[in-house]
Amino acid sequence: MAEKTRYSPEELKEFEDLINEKLTKARNELNTLRASLTRSSDEGTDSTFGTVKTLEDGADTAEKEQLSQLAARQQKFINNLENALIRIKNGTYGICVDTGKLIRKERLRAVPHTMHSIDAKMGKTKS
Repeated sequence: MAEKTRYSPEELKEFEDLINEKLTKARNELNTLRASLTRSSDEGTDSTFGTVKTLEDGADTAEKEQLSQLAARQQKFINNLENALIRIKNGTYGICVDTGKLIRKERLRAVPHTMHSIDAKMGKTKS
């Protein structure tokens, strides 16, 4: 039996549903992060005294930076998931960009936006 080179429409539908579910969650998390960032910006208007305020400002800045980094990571994850949906539509989903072979379903279920098989990711496929 020849090695399978593409997933069937039914299999792709399963991955599309999984990706859409993850996208919904990721977008909700991103909105929550953005709301937290906006809220922490608004809270800096109370009149606290001198040094206490300076310490709080430092903590607020660190927290905002951390929230910004989380939001950026979440946005990147969303972009990767959206790109995976495009690959489903154009028929290239689940095919390793390094080896040209089908990525195992277990890997795609764990990391549905991946473009690399485990072998390629671990560097085992040196040409």
